[in-house]
Amino acid sequence: MSGKLTRIIGAAALAAVGFAAPMANAQNLFATVAKVDEAVITEFEVQQRSRFLQVLNSPGSDRAAVVEELIKDRLRVAETRQLGVTLNDGALEQGLVDFAGRANLTVEEFTAGLAQAGVARETFRDFVAVSLIWRDYIRARFGSRVQISEDEIDRAVSQVNSASGIEVLVSEIIIPAPPDRAQAVLAQAEEIAQSTTEAQFSSFARRFSATASRGRGGRLDWLPITDLPAPLRPLLLALGPGEVTRPLPIPNAVALFQLRDIRETSAPAQEFAAIEYAAYYIPGGRTPEALGVARSIRENVDRCDDLYGIAQGKPENVLDRGSLPPAEIPQDIAIELAKLDPGEVSTALTRAGGNTLVFLMLCGRTPALEEDQVVDREAVAGQLRNQRLTAFSENLLAELEAEANIVIFE
Repeated sequence: MSGKLTRIIGAAALAAVGFAAPMANAQNLFATVAKVDEAVITEFEVQQRSRFLQVLNSPGSDRAAVVEELIKDRLRVAETRQLGVTLNDGALEQGLVDFAGRANLTVEEFTAGLAQAGVARETFRDFVAVSLIWRDYIRARFGSRVQISEDEIDRAVSQVNSASGIEVLVSEIIIPAPPDRAQAVLAQAEEIAQSTTEAQFSSFARRFSATASRGRGGRLDWLPITDLPAPLRPLLLALGPGEVTRPLPIPNAVALFQLRDIRETSAPAQEFAAIEYAAYYIPGGRTPEALGVARSIRENVDRCDDLYGIAQGKPENVLDRGSLPPAEIPQDIAIELAKLDPGEVSTALTRAGGNTLVFLMLCGRTPALEEDQVVDREAVAGQLRNQRLTAFSENLLAELEAEANIVIFE
């Protein structure tokens, strides 16, 4: 059995602990839990979906949320079936391959791991099938209505370059992703990106994030938008409160951000010509020993110059210090520096495939005259397009739910 599959089964075993009692005590796994018009949702389906989401470490695995989502699935199926919308076998098989591939597994390996956790292949297949057919239906039905104009993109971009200051209130999750776990972490991050509440996102931050903010559920204080890396700014400005960015791969990690609030201030936006920082490299990655060394160094340094004393007698490449234009700073380092004041430290990042811990300190920022910001216009358009399609989907489901005869038997 491969190591990847063992990890999936290990997660499944943990999930099984929580479901052992309900499964054993259920008198009839095919008892009706809910009805949507004439479509029945059984106890077996509820427990299967719950277990499946638990194995994936996905939000919404509690019983009430599962029943609610299965009701929506019945509405999705009824709507698409009534209109003759189908999904061909090739598209479904590719969808299964893509889903399993997020964990760097084949479909056979993935379903074998699920089976050992008591999840039927049909549960996986139905989950993917409904998702795919509904996504395609929403795109086909509403896609022509979602025309993102250049003016709309300009307005979103202009917020980045506004003369007035814009501040954002965000929560963060940065999950370490060494090469041997990169695909599994990305799959996990895809699930986290589906968070719909601050509480869900904060719970994931406490469990998985490597940043100092994890104890606060990933919550950061107000940040000027111009302190953040330029590519990240339009992604945040395209979000509504509570929405989450797609997973952002960075060296040896994956980052996600949830927008909690946004405000405009009277102060002009501050741009910087250069940012000076120091990176001291500690062998061992995120091991307790390496983190202990980082804590010890933090207690003995107040400014970047102090790191020269720490590095004395060690190889020259143990300490990097420089001053770079913001656009030339690696994105993961830029994200961490945005949260720091001069003299403050981050130990969220690693290098060398996760084997080296980065002790990162902000030395200072050099203000600049106003200059044009480079933004990814296609990324802005994509975020706006996805928001519109999601809104159409949610509105349609609300209409279908209001028209359906829904009975829950518990």
